[in-house]
Amino acid sequence: MNALEQLKQMTVVVADTGDLEAIRQYQPQDCTTNPSLILKAAGLSGYAHLLDEARALGDVEAAIDQLTVRIGTELTRLVPGYVSTEVDARLSFDADAMVEKARHLIALYAEQGVGRERILIKLATTWEGVEAARTLEAEGIRCNLTLVFSQEQAVAAAQAGAYLISPFVGRITDWYKKHTGTAEYTPEQDPGVQSVRGIYRHFKTHGYPTVVMGASFRSAAQVRALAGCDRLTVSPALLGELAADTDPLAQALTPVPATATATEPTLTEADFRWALAANPMANEKLAEGIRGFHEDTEKLRALLRTQA
Repeated sequence: MNALEQLKQMTVVVADTGDLEAIRQYQPQDCTTNPSLILKAAGLSGYAHLLDEARALGDVEAAIDQLTVRIGTELTRLVPGYVSTEVDARLSFDADAMVEKARHLIALYAEQGVGRERILIKLATTWEGVEAARTLEAEGIRCNLTLVFSQEQAVAAAQAGAYLISPFVGRITDWYKKHTGTAEYTPEQDPGVQSVRGIYRHFKTHGYPTVVMGASFRSAAQVRALAGCDRLTVSPALLGELAADTDPLAQALTPVPATATATEPTLTEADFRWALAANPMANEKLAEGIRGFHEDTEKLRALLRTQA
């Protein structure tokens, strides 16, 4: 078996793309999208008719939601599992607005015949995102807490009952390369890899049911180093590398029984905010990620305002 086939035996493989052809080729269980990937997908020929449909609505905000859901609907026809759909990044510090947007997206999916059981609503892991997830999960709307760069973010999401978290790998590694002058890390030294491994082990030790899905990979070596994680969301380019690789793939992470004798103390808002303030990497990368997604949403707005 190639490395991708081996990986699928120990980890749920998720495609980090909206590219229909790539999903057909690599046959993942789930797929994830975000504003950057929706913007990229909107430029693909297979989605041209959806772009025209969205433009015809005449309202840019409605068009963005419609296009996002229509692309997501197409993806549900190709994968048997979840499709992650992200709320507008500019709502990341307004819990009520995130909840309202999530309900609206779920309603739009229902109009397309897609049930909420197929969708994960993606929220930035701000404190407000955590609180929005708490509300939505209680309503039966499952959430994917994204832009996770620290254990405190991960624990807050798990304690709120989030179905899944997306701790990032490559962006953490990027930060440490820039700030330490290190050109390359081995997988065992890679700060991004070690962050996800630490979160995974912490969750398993404490019995959190929240799914850990490593994300934001820069290399196939980083993916290999997290083989065995609950889920891994991987770009088509790296899925292709793994499919072409016939070397044996060792399982780096294995489930362990919960050994913690007591539930962790609940992380308060003050604890959460202080942990972010005390962690320059997590603080910077969270803000940068939110800005980046917002910038790509703005580009999508501009695209929808133009005529075909």
